[in-house]
Amino acid sequence: PMTTSTHLLDRINHWTLACPERIAVWSASRKLTWGELGAHSDALALWLDASLDGVPGPVAVHGHKEPEMLIAFLAAVKAGRAYVPMDSSIPEARIARIVEGSGAALVLTPERVASVLADFEQPSPERPPLRRVDGEDPFYMLFTSGSTGEPKGVVITLQNLTAFTDWLLAEHGFEAQGETFLNQAPFSFDLSVMDVFGSLLTGGTLVCITKEELSNLKLLFQRLAESGVTTWVSTPSFAQMCMIEKGFRTTMLPAMRRFLFCGETLAPETASQLLERFESAQVWNTYGPTEATVATTSVRVDKALLEKFSPLPVGYEMPGTRVAVVDEAGAPVGEGERGEIIIAGRNVSPGYLNRPELTSKVFTQFDGLPAYRTGDWGRRREGLVFFEGRMDGQIKLNGYRIELGDMEANLRALPEVADAVVLPVEKLGKVDSLAAFVVLAVAIPGSEFEVAARVKARLGERVPAYMIPRKFHFLDAFPMTANGKADRRALAARLA
Repeated sequence: PMTTSTHLLDRINHWTLACPERIAVWSASRKLTWGELGAHSDALALWLDASLDGVPGPVAVHGHKEPEMLIAFLAAVKAGRAYVPMDSSIPEARIARIVEGSGAALVLTPERVASVLADFEQPSPERPPLRRVDGEDPFYMLFTSGSTGEPKGVVITLQNLTAFTDWLLAEHGFEAQGETFLNQAPFSFDLSVMDVFGSLLTGGTLVCITKEELSNLKLLFQRLAESGVTTWVSTPSFAQMCMIEKGFRTTMLPAMRRFLFCGETLAPETASQLLERFESAQVWNTYGPTEATVATTSVRVDKALLEKFSPLPVGYEMPGTRVAVVDEAGAPVGEGERGEIIIAGRNVSPGYLNRPELTSKVFTQFDGLPAYRTGDWGRRREGLVFFEGRMDGQIKLNGYRIELGDMEANLRALPEVADAVVLPVEKLGKVDSLAAFVVLAVAIPGSEFEVAARVKARLGERVPAYMIPRKFHFLDAFPMTANGKADRRALAARLA
């Protein structure tokens, strides 16, 4: 029997033998079986080992949602190298900086993987067996945007990934060979690790949504209807967008068992609409930065939780980790008080690749455990963690300090509002006012001016007048980034 102490790669290989005919990856019109995934990644690992003899560095993998991407990820770690996923939506100049910054030994594309496999000849049996990634070796590296504009490579070890996936599997009791996972996020965004490894470790099927399907709603809903998805993994914005379609409910996705959200704030309205439309599915809210391996807290959102809390909590921490809320001096604050969220435990990354000065700023120790200072505001109530926006999302307006995340949370807490983004409007280099982009939860009669006046009045019961946005823009849905988050840049461009 496979136990969680068995090496991650052995647990994945188990399914290549146990269910070789089952579909492992289904992307666009292409399907890859478990047997093919196992054989191809083994062959590619041998090729990597032979052709990179003595050349150090990870393997960069550049593509979109092609099945070859997964073959390349597994081949890299089977050959003892981390992989660096790069989605084709990333601009070329940035790709070049990532390849250079990661010190990649080579770049694989789906085309290159296919041509290597087509010409592959088994090396002589005398070659020693491959040394795979183990223990504290880097398993993958994800590049996130640094505030300087220079991408930072977050190193995630096998131990980090194992800690996260053991918790994920224990919490959800996925059915072995019985789950179909939705993959919405590109592989270069760490939310995808939840569905990719959730599926790989349970003998599941990964159904990838491509950018072509994302940009054509008719195609998207057709794809969802034929997908057989049982476990939905996405950002809240993506589910919010799907809800514009009235038919997005159990009739479209009859096998749905659970929705797992991460990456942004889950609005209570989004959760409650999903529970209405999918009566037999669970809704889970999770939270965590890339630096602490996908997610660290989670909570099941049911009617009772919705009645009790608005905004929603992001949950309880995973066993074996500590989530502390601390003041500027790093001392824990009292129950219900706001501070910075610190995550400590086996899921915390060893740091940024080749950036010791950046690493030492935010990676520390807490209670003897490796810890990461998130730069997120939060608080704890009744054992639950609440996330309250970025600490650097702070602006000064007429001398007042205002947290944009705070304003967004207050807007989302209004029953009329499903989702909100608040942005500063600058004039002559300083913040002149605030603008709010709002997705309404219910249709409100009246002109846009009258609707804005009503929302402003409701907001005025919650926050001081100086915090209330001057201008309101009402949208059916927010534009989304390639990662499926609300695209703040595109919204800001509307203000220009």
